[in-house]
Amino acid sequence: MPVRAAGAESGTGIPKSPSDTMEELEHTCPQPRLTLTAPAPFADETSCQCQAPHEKLTIAQARLGTPVDRPVRVYADGIFDLFHAGHARALMQAKTLFPNSYLLVGVCSDDLTHKFKGFTVMNETERYEALRHCRYVDEVIRDAPWTLTPEFLEKHKIDFVAHDDIPYSSAGSDDVYKHIKEAGMFVPTQRTEGISTSDIITRIVRDYDVYARRNLQRGYTAKELNVSFINEKKYRFQNQVDKMKEKVKNVEEKSKEFVYKVEEKSHDLIQKWEEKSREFIGNFLELFGPDGAWKQMFQERSGRMLQAFSPRQSPNSSPTRGRSPSRSPSPPWVINKTSPPSSPKAASASLSSMSEGDEDEK
Repeated sequence: MPVRAAGAESGTGIPKSPSDTMEELEHTCPQPRLTLTAPAPFADETSCQCQAPHEKLTIAQARLGTPVDRPVRVYADGIFDLFHAGHARALMQAKTLFPNSYLLVGVCSDDLTHKFKGFTVMNETERYEALRHCRYVDEVIRDAPWTLTPEFLEKHKIDFVAHDDIPYSSAGSDDVYKHIKEAGMFVPTQRTEGISTSDIITRIVRDYDVYARRNLQRGYTAKELNVSFINEKKYRFQNQVDKMKEKVKNVEEKSKEFVYKVEEKSHDLIQKWEEKSREFIGNFLELFGPDGAWKQMFQERSGRMLQAFSPRQSPNSSPTRGRSPSRSPSPPWVINKTSPPSSPKAASASLSSMSEGDEDEK
């Protein structure tokens, strides 16, 4: 009775002859990493030694899911210089294209990269290690080819190639992935806008003086930075100027803080002074105002003094009021010396009045 490969249960396997044993038909492909306690292995250290035929899958079949022992092998390649978030997002998309996938990442060597693209900031060993420590990568292929050949795809049993859909012209070709697309093995991913290795290098070149000055300050030599003698002196002088500016800035900030504290204290003092002033004015008006206590007290004392200096007169009914024994009536013949008559007529009038008075008394 013929035995089918494990992948044949999903309708993608190819029947084998009865002479084939179970060991020969079982898949021995490496499984995706379940834990992140170690970096991803290199392909030459754990090469795929699958005995069962690597049957071709369609994208629809891969999206439905494959058996656990037969993950979909997805390949993504690149230079990955100055590994950044854009690289990580592309690998994340490649890893999550299918429910059960095994992500292989090919990294081109320095010689190949310098020949077709240009000089890199990180060398190939650094770029390999950066990829090994990405959580989405299951396996790293060193010295990956610039153009994928059928032999390379067969060797690593690659099902699909993941890359952004923009035509990548290089090595005399308008699109190095054209034959992969025609074979139905290409799965597009989305680029992350706003970040790329070229953008990062552009920032470094634009701010070269700043980084050179910073590294000189950190202890790097001018020779290590490829800085001329004149530029070295200029950068060091600028560093000294920056230090002085920083000191001045610190002094200004401390001065502002001191002034702020003084203003805050002054405000509190002024507020307290105003409160005390209001209290003093209120007390003053209460004591010396138009209806103050001092006026009432002054009026009371003035009244007492007036009573002391001018006592009340005796009433009219007093018996001593009519005649006083100490006073005797002046005789009619006494003429008032203090007021002499101003004229003879006045003198005669006074004499007549005196005579009339004498007649009345008689």
